[in-house]
Amino acid sequence: MSSISTKAGLEELAHSHLDYKPTLMTVIVFIGLILVALIYTVLSISSDVQATSHGQTVKNWVPFILLGVALLIALGFEFVNGFHDTANAVATVIYTNSLPPSFAVVWSGFFNFLGVLFSSGLVAFGIISLLPVELILQVGTASGFAMVFALLIAAIIWNLGTWWLGIPASSSHTLIGSIIGVGVANALMHGRDGTSGIDWTQATKVGYSLLLSPLIGFVASALFLLAMKVFIKNKGLFTEPKKGKVPPVWIRGLLVLTCTGVSFAHGSNDGQKGMGLIMLTLIGCVPTVYALNTAMTTSEATAYVALAEKTSYQLDVVAPASMAKEVIDNRQVLSDYVRTRQMNPSVIPALSNMARGIAQQVKDSGSFAGVPTESVSNVRNDMYLASETIRWLQKDPIEYAKLDKVTIDHLAAFKKQTDDSTKFIPLWVKVVVAIALGLGTMVGWKRIVITVGEKIGKTHLTYGQGASAELVAMLTIGAADIYGLPVSTTQVLTSGVAGSMTANGSGMKFDTIRSLALAWILTLPAAMFLSASLFYIFSQVF
Repeated sequence: MSSISTKAGLEELAHSHLDYKPTLMTVIVFIGLILVALIYTVLSISSDVQATSHGQTVKNWVPFILLGVALLIALGFEFVNGFHDTANAVATVIYTNSLPPSFAVVWSGFFNFLGVLFSSGLVAFGIISLLPVELILQVGTASGFAMVFALLIAAIIWNLGTWWLGIPASSSHTLIGSIIGVGVANALMHGRDGTSGIDWTQATKVGYSLLLSPLIGFVASALFLLAMKVFIKNKGLFTEPKKGKVPPVWIRGLLVLTCTGVSFAHGSNDGQKGMGLIMLTLIGCVPTVYALNTAMTTSEATAYVALAEKTSYQLDVVAPASMAKEVIDNRQVLSDYVRTRQMNPSVIPALSNMARGIAQQVKDSGSFAGVPTESVSNVRNDMYLASETIRWLQKDPIEYAKLDKVTIDHLAAFKKQTDDSTKFIPLWVKVVVAIALGLGTMVGWKRIVITVGEKIGKTHLTYGQGASAELVAMLTIGAADIYGLPVSTTQVLTSGVAGSMTANGSGMKFDTIRSLALAWILTLPAAMFLSASLFYIFSQVF
C-alpha cells in the first residue's frame, strides 16, 4: 500500500512543475500576435493583388472568401502541428530541470519561428509532388478546392485526436496519408485503378525517410548514450534527476542547445508542409497573383525565353520536325506521360512544342508579371507539365541515354529556371506559418510531454538520455531538411528516448510502446480514409 502511495506521490511531484497558468499579459501578447499575423496576411495579399492587377479592379470576391477559409484551415494545421510535435523538443529540458516549462515552450516556439523563416522550401514542393498531376493542374476548380480542404481537415482531425489521447503520432505521416487518400479517391472517382493516383516513386522516397528515421533515432541514441558512459564517469548524468536540482552547467548547456536545434529543425522541416499547401491554395484561388514568380526581373525573363527556345531547338534535333507536327494536344500528351510514365514517340515533340509555346507567351508579355490575367493559369500549367516531364525523363535511364549531352544540359537548365519561376514561397507566407507554428508550441504541450518524459521508459528521463535523444533528433531532422525529405519529429525523438532507455537498462513501458506503435501503424490508413471520404464529399459540395 505504501509503495502505491509513494509512486502516486512521485508522479504528483513530477507533474507539479508542469502545472502553471499563463498570466494575463501572456494571453494578451498571444492574442495580439494572432491578430498581427491575420492583418499582415490580409495586407500582403492585398498588396500582391494590386501589384499584378494591371489596373483592373476585383469583380469576383468568391475566390478570396474561399482563400480566407483555406488559409485559416492551413494555418490551423500548422498551429496544431506546433503543440502536437514541439512537446517532443521541450520534454527533455523540462524533465531534466534544465529549463522551466514556461520558458522552455516560449524558447522552443521562437526557434520554431526562425526555423520556418530560414527553411529551404525543398520539403514543401516535395510534398506537393506527391499529388496527382491532374489535381495540380486543376487547382482553382471544384476538384482543386475539394483536394485542399480534404487534405487539411483530415490532417487536423487525426492530429487533434491523437493529441487528446496523449499519443505522439506523426504529423508527417498524417499529412502524407491524407495526400495519398486524395490521390487514390481521385483515381477511383475517374474510373481508374486507385494505385494510379499517386506518384509512388516520390511516395516511396518519402516512405523510406519516415521508416528509417526512427530506426536511426533508436540506434544512434543508444550508441551515443553508451559512448557517453564510456567517456564520462559522472554517474549522476545517468541517474534520475533530483527534484528542483539543475544538471551540471555543460550538460545543461548541451540539453538547451539540442532543444534549440530540434525546435529549429522542426520548424524548418514541418513548417514547409503547411507552406506547400498554402502555396497550392494561393495558386488555386488567385492564380493571377501567385501562379508565376512575378518578382523575377525582365532580364531574367529574357534569359529564360532564350533558354526555352534553345531547349526546344535541341529537342527538335532529337525528334524530327515532321513528327512534331503530328502532335495535336501537347498538354494531353505530357499529362498522360507524367501520370503513367509510359514513353511514346509523341512525348519529345510535345515537350519541344511546349517549351517553344512557353517562350513565346513570356516573350510577348515582356516579363512574368506582364503575362495577361487570362493566360496566367495556362502558362503556369504548361511550365509545370514541362518541368515534371523533364523530371521523369531524367529518371528514365533508357530514354535519357538517347539524348546527347547538349540536350541533357539544356533540359536540366530549363527545368531549374522553370522551377524557379513557379516553385517559390513569398516571405509573408513563411512569416505567418512561422507565427502559427511558433504559437502552437505554447499551447497544449503538456499531454505529449508527460508521455515522452515518463511513459516510454520505466524510470524517469536522465540527463544523459535527454541529451543523446535530442542530439540525434536535431542532426537527423536537420539532415533530412537539407535533402528535402519530410521526417517525423515525433518518431525520431520518441524512438531516440526509447533507444536511450534501452541502452541505459531502464526498461520500457510496453503499454506506451504498444500505443505508439499502434498510432504509427494506424496513422497512414486512418488519414487516407479520412481524406478520401472528405474529398468525395467536398467534390459533391463544390
